[in-house]
Amino acid sequence: MSKRKQTKDDDDEGNNSDVSLIDVDFEFFDPNPAVDYLALKRLLIQLFQSDADLFALHELADLILSQPLLGTTVKTDGIESDPYAYLSVLNMHVHQSHASIKALANYVLAKSAAHTTLHAALQALLGPAGLQSSNHVAFIFSERLINMPVQVVPPMYRMLADEIKWANDEKEPYTFTHYLILTRTYRLTSAQAAELEESAQRPSKRHKNKLPPPYINAGGQRICDVLLSPRGRYATFTLDYPLTTQAPREEDAFGLDMGGRMMLVPAESFQTMIDDMGAAYAV
Repeated sequence: MSKRKQTKDDDDEGNNSDVSLIDVDFEFFDPNPAVDYLALKRLLIQLFQSDADLFALHELADLILSQPLLGTTVKTDGIESDPYAYLSVLNMHVHQSHASIKALANYVLAKSAAHTTLHAALQALLGPAGLQSSNHVAFIFSERLINMPVQVVPPMYRMLADEIKWANDEKEPYTFTHYLILTRTYRLTSAQAAELEESAQRPSKRHKNKLPPPYINAGGQRICDVLLSPRGRYATFTLDYPLTTQAPREEDAFGLDMGGRMMLVPAESFQTMIDDMGAAYAV
């Protein structure tokens, strides 16, 4: 069933530019298990990059699609078309014996090992004792095609919050104490960072050089930078980490290094985060 429609109006009749623009209607739907599997699996691969094989993605995609009344897809050609964006949530305690959730828990614990306080917090939540406690962690899966506008994300989060509330009203197991969010990043190599720093230090008569941030979020994932970064107000912990299976770079290789970012958001900050997200990326 269609949830809402959001129109991206790129056509300005008063614009005499030669650039050809089109209007796209983004429609929000409940997940469709009969159609969404392949596109969902591609989005999971895009999220986890070269570490994707560590997560039992076939089982993870099936688990996400087993909750057709929770989560949102964004499509442009009706419910039978492929999703271009997907947002859903999984209770890591309820599904702790599932192969993909075991892999996810082991992954974040391993990646946080060098971050003492975050690792201790995750261990208390996702370790053997934590998984038997009443503190439930939600894994939020959020991914979209790289050319999808960031403005489609806040409505998806608003709908997710509503669906979690409705599920709790029905006594379903979606009462969370924490939300775990993973995203991907692109990072400057050491050589690139050094070159930029050297360039920025050179005097310029034309303009003052400004260094870009060392991490560049992929596909417009600026929401994580603005709202969930260490400078933000919502994530208790934020950690950037290297991928496990990333191939070594050749000396003359071109481009940025890929990495990941995990964020742990306490439940009491979740709704405020969503509200501010909507304000920051209003259509």
